[in-house]
Amino acid sequence: MPIAAGAATLDPAVLPRVQGATFEVVIPKPVNDPLTYEKPLPMDLLPFQQRNDKYYSVGTAFAVGENRYITAGHVLSIGIDNLMGEPAVRDANGHVYAIDKITRFSLQEDFVEFTLKDPPKVAPLEVNTQPTMNDVVYAVGNALGTGIVIRDGLYTSQTPEEEDGRWKWMRFSAAASPGNSGGPLLDKDGKVIGLVLMKSPDENLNYALPIDLVLKAPANLAVADTRGVYQLDVIDNKHPGRFQAQFPLPKSFADFSATLQKLYDANVDQQLHDLLAENAATLFPQGDGSSRLLHSGSTLSPFPSLLHRSNTGTWIIAAASESKGTLPHNGYVSKAMVGNQIMFHLRKPDDVSSKQLYNDPKLFMDLLLKGAPMQRRVASEQVRITSLGQPSEQRMFTDRYQRHWQVRVWPMAYDNSEMIAFLLPVPDGYAAMVRVATTRHAHEEAGDLQALTDYVYVSYSGTLAQWKEYLANTALLPAALSDIAIHFDYGSDFHYQSRRLSFAYTPQLQKIDQDSQLVLGMSYFEDHGKVVWDVSNVVVKSNIENAEKIGFNRHIAPSDDLDDSFRNYWGKILRRDHPDDGVPYSENDMTYIGTVGSTQVAADAKPGVLYTAYYGVDGPRPEETMKGKLNLLVEKLQVNEH
Repeated sequence: MPIAAGAATLDPAVLPRVQGATFEVVIPKPVNDPLTYEKPLPMDLLPFQQRNDKYYSVGTAFAVGENRYITAGHVLSIGIDNLMGEPAVRDANGHVYAIDKITRFSLQEDFVEFTLKDPPKVAPLEVNTQPTMNDVVYAVGNALGTGIVIRDGLYTSQTPEEEDGRWKWMRFSAAASPGNSGGPLLDKDGKVIGLVLMKSPDENLNYALPIDLVLKAPANLAVADTRGVYQLDVIDNKHPGRFQAQFPLPKSFADFSATLQKLYDANVDQQLHDLLAENAATLFPQGDGSSRLLHSGSTLSPFPSLLHRSNTGTWIIAAASESKGTLPHNGYVSKAMVGNQIMFHLRKPDDVSSKQLYNDPKLFMDLLLKGAPMQRRVASEQVRITSLGQPSEQRMFTDRYQRHWQVRVWPMAYDNSEMIAFLLPVPDGYAAMVRVATTRHAHEEAGDLQALTDYVYVSYSGTLAQWKEYLANTALLPAALSDIAIHFDYGSDFHYQSRRLSFAYTPQLQKIDQDSQLVLGMSYFEDHGKVVWDVSNVVVKSNIENAEKIGFNRHIAPSDDLDDSFRNYWGKILRRDHPDDGVPYSENDMTYIGTVGSTQVAADAKPGVLYTAYYGVDGPRPEETMKGKLNLLVEKLQVNEH
């Protein structure tokens, strides 16, 4: 790799030393790719060097002593928990040297010192710990993987470190590409004055860490002391945290990587715990802001969303703008971005059984990628990914409301990332939350998703055929369904029984076959002093297309903190006002008739819970016909809670 020089040049006598002591930092490309694509990847579109290189070039390193090398901490950190392999350095002749030991590290000052196995014989760069302001400087580094270049500018100023002003960054005007990170900043005599780290976000200047800080750092020690902010999607509150840790060196890169990652993961776990603890009094279902939602019925939507605390302090259901992709045999995938995760509803194809879907994670992901395409970019072309293969991790997680989630993780080595999916089995397929995270942050992202499961809002919907299959997967059913008995014989009868509500009907009321649709509207509400996630609405349709349906809605007496709209609505139900007065009415080309379910409450007692029931059918219908249907509906209706 030849070295190019800028307008102002170093003494030619210095150039060989600079060239010999400066290296690329590289990471091996994945050898095996478990992903499959719609067509061969067009690698020929990549530049010759890039497509033939066995390594990714990620930064720069340089020698400051005998078998003593320095680079930016964030450059070597790319290799932490990396799916590709350990970082190494490569010289101008293309020879690759493996890292032996990490000997110094500072996360906050962003540098790392290391040794090499079988190091080359090079003359290290000399250092100057007292550079002169406004002198000419040279930024030396790997320019986007095309070789080491030297570019000139001025040492313009210093600026305090942002958090606490613990040191001063050097600022310089010499150009620097992303690959320059970790390279040396030289004075006019070719001596190292700083470690190139980053670009100024607001102006055309670059930042370097004074080399004096690197050389004076404690030997054989890794130190982390950085501030951060932790936030969870369901609330706007933020937790200001700090990652403080240290451990002894030297260590092999593998041991260094594992130790730092373990400490980092423990820190983010603690920050999440602290955030939740700080907001415990107002986190749903606690606090006055939860009351409206706890008194509201289900939206009946099979698409999963998240609860979210609005800026007024009231808990609401986050809006989701769905897009839909079709699958064969009546399947589809709906998706929407809700917060920092993609929410999915996968309606499985009719030729895939629920048992197949729940037991074959590759099948699930292949279907997801078919209905919600994902591409890999190669040069200027986007190539569709058709399969991620088998996941690298599978486990179960049970949330606060005893819903059983299947957790699956798929590695994507080409991008050094992982797809993390929390999958909730539902009658017609899956409700899911998915994030794609770099491997280094995968634990943190998975922890977020796990915490968010307690705030997922979704109803259970499917045909009777789908329900029959789903209910057979007993280990995956939520606790809310454990005391609900759903029995049906096509063309004969339908029975629903829970400790809250029971009803039954025959085809005299409406058709019962495998295409009839049952929706259990799930919501959060208080039950004997404890908030539960349970059925608050039941709807059964003769089939998905037909508008004929029956429904039962659970209503709760309003608490004192709610506004008059809740009390007025509750009063109408108590008085059996329209639409619960047993009189047919028309709405949106449908004819409905409804009533209030009978309860065993003393005449002078105030009920805490009431159920309404209705029958609806498309088009105009005679009053006597509708009243006859209502009689059939309530004939075997029994309200079991009061």
